[in-house]
Amino acid sequence: MTTLYLTHDDGLAHVTPPGHPEQVARLEAVHRALDAPEFADLLRGEAPLADDATLRLAHPQSHIDAVKAAIPSTGFRGIDADTHLCPTSLPAILRGAGGQVAAVDAVMEGRAGNALVAMRPPGHHAETSRAMGFCFFGNAVIAARHALEAHGLSRVAIVDFDVHHGNGTQDLVWDDPHIFFASTHQSPLYPGTGSAQERGAHGQILNVPLPPNTGSAGFRHAWDGMVIPALESARPELIVISAGFDAHADDPLANLLLSEDDFSWVTGRICDVADTHAAGRVISTLEGGYDLHSLAASTAAHVTTLMERGR
Repeated sequence: MTTLYLTHDDGLAHVTPPGHPEQVARLEAVHRALDAPEFADLLRGEAPLADDATLRLAHPQSHIDAVKAAIPSTGFRGIDADTHLCPTSLPAILRGAGGQVAAVDAVMEGRAGNALVAMRPPGHHAETSRAMGFCFFGNAVIAARHALEAHGLSRVAIVDFDVHHGNGTQDLVWDDPHIFFASTHQSPLYPGTGSAQERGAHGQILNVPLPPNTGSAGFRHAWDGMVIPALESARPELIVISAGFDAHADDPLANLLLSEDDFSWVTGRICDVADTHAAGRVISTLEGGYDLHSLAASTAAHVTTLMERGR
């Protein structure tokens, strides 16, 4: 077994207005990075389209219908100041969610050791009935709920190292005792949620806000001192990673000052827990990362570690 890489060129058809940081070039940069010879052993597949039943794992039908109805026939339509749709956005959005289901199935059925779904737009800001922050559907939560419902698991964890708090993920799992959610994120920063006092209805949420300029040592201390022990206590049978790389020092939207080595390290620590409790089962989904060079390098570092651990 090795690492499964799921993506689709429909992700290049979700076009945003000129100058928008969540741009087509992000996925192109990831594709180029993972086309390098050292990634020749990746299992590669296409992310399938999600149907409404899959989306209802996280969202009511009213929200699904609203997103579909908002697709413009021409030009762009803004859901809010940050979140836009174009006429060809819907397949990209649906493959982001559908890829999660395919990745979970492959890992749970032993066809891959772990998996990365690299699609855009991202998902972790999408709340139960609200698209925001570039996001429309909660892809990580869809993965977790599919694992619970289709594969009979009782405990799944979602861990998020994107520089922005995964407010959508938190909203979606707030009342769910079967999903543990942990997030490290810069604070203060968009979207303004993620205080340590936000614990979930069952105490199953851990937020670790980090000040600007935290850097590598502070980030690793937060994970080893708080997130990893809580993750161990949750005893997850599958771990879903919201893999945002915008905490990199070169990213224009924040300043946590991390490097690709930090993303490799944290991926390894998450895999340590997965090896103990989840038979190594890890699903990763691409979230943020807006400097193209650091996004490519960080994704490559993340996948290199997944490949080392997924054999």
